[in-house]
Amino acid sequence: MTAHIVLASGSEIRAQLLRQAGIEFETDVPRLDEQAIKSALLAEEALPRDVADALAEAKARKISGKRPGKLVLGCDQVLEFEGRLLSKPVSADEAVAQLKEMRGKRHTLLSAAVIYRDGEPIWRHVGQVRLVMRKCTDTYLEDYAARNWQSIRHAVGAYKLEEEGVRLFASIDGSYFNVLGLPLMELISYLGLQGVIEQ
Repeated sequence: MTAHIVLASGSEIRAQLLRQAGIEFETDVPRLDEQAIKSALLAEEALPRDVADALAEAKARKISGKRPGKLVLGCDQVLEFEGRLLSKPVSADEAVAQLKEMRGKRHTLLSAAVIYRDGEPIWRHVGQVRLVMRKCTDTYLEDYAARNWQSIRHAVGAYKLEEEGVRLFASIDGSYFNVLGLPLMELISYLGLQGVIEQ
């Protein structure tokens, strides 16, 4: 059976979540200047949830144009901390600086998903998770970043909850799937209602 869903993302964790849920899909990674899109939105004082939504939509729209009839799923995640967005760290030192700044405090992850079909948006959702970091020592954070740099360099906030990053947190309020970057429960509900997957 040919998959009706195209994941417009190179994220291995999103692909893994779909596979584990038994959802058939193909992958087609869009080429986008995400930083340019994000910078333009921030210049217009867009809300963090709108930034996540717009980036997810841009990915879905880019692929949808060349995949007629397919449901194209675009996703993006942003981290809001004290009124600003944090990006993926560019160095281990920057990762440590981000972690030190966030420790003992609350931040929010916003995970957006948008589905396009034939160049038009047909579904969207932005999931939200509030997380509070533990008051970790400088030494632990520095060692954590050094040990995990090759993995966390791809993660906003410089942590992965599905790995050692879980030790950084005191509390998490929201869906674990949203932390991983995909509002999976809402996506499954939509696909089931549309008859795309069995329910």
